[in-house]
Amino acid sequence: MDRWILEGCVDSLESALAAQRGGADRLELCSNLVIGGTTPDAALFKQVRQLGQIKINVLIRPRFGDFCYTDSEFERILEATRLFADLGADGVVIGVLQPDGSLDAGRMARIMAQAPGLPVTLHRAFDQTADPCRSLAQAIELGVTTILTSGQQATCLEGVGLLKTLVTLAAGRIDILAGAGVSGQNIAAIWQQTGIQSYHLSGKIILDSPMRFRNSAVQMGLPSLDEFSIYQTDEKQIRAARNVIDRLARQ
Repeated sequence: MDRWILEGCVDSLESALAAQRGGADRLELCSNLVIGGTTPDAALFKQVRQLGQIKINVLIRPRFGDFCYTDSEFERILEATRLFADLGADGVVIGVLQPDGSLDAGRMARIMAQAPGLPVTLHRAFDQTADPCRSLAQAIELGVTTILTSGQQATCLEGVGLLKTLVTLAAGRIDILAGAGVSGQNIAAIWQQTGIQSYHLSGKIILDSPMRFRNSAVQMGLPSLDEFSIYQTDEKQIRAARNVIDRLARQ
């Protein structure tokens, strides 16, 4: 591909605004990014859609956890895909696996049929597949346009070996979008080792809640999460990534 892409992963209007100001080309819109992201609600999508022309790809993920879904969860995926296609999403971000770690191509095809013509990203369910090269081939056959991946490692910098292999195997037929640990500090290194031109990041900072009264005896969610910390995209981090990408694109 000839065009570099910077995608901001956001779960609030505030984060979407910051990503847009920082120079993101596209948004991946979700909810609950602190647990990996789940399907956003229609109200949030409508708020972000009002920002203007920035492209919005919507994550379709009914819950936290793995990507092997029950029949009822899968029906929710189908309905959510239809909903956001009708609301004007520019793309959908999906992923369904079989218990053996293979891509569930049948269910993927059924989801894609709910949003005909829309670009489709296979999200980091790909990083949980048992055979990434086979999953890449299946995604291409399905007509998926992008694979979001860290190279099956905790961060994409650690996964550069597989990322380079995926770029070679893709041969321009599908875009490899590097995500997990991406920042303005390492995009150049990832590019030099893989040739990847598409990058995905949340660029998040932690803000303190405005709540002054805090009942420490009550925990409303996961014990590992501080309920008075707000994760939000930082415009400066997006801008730093944008500046690196623009510099590399001029070389």
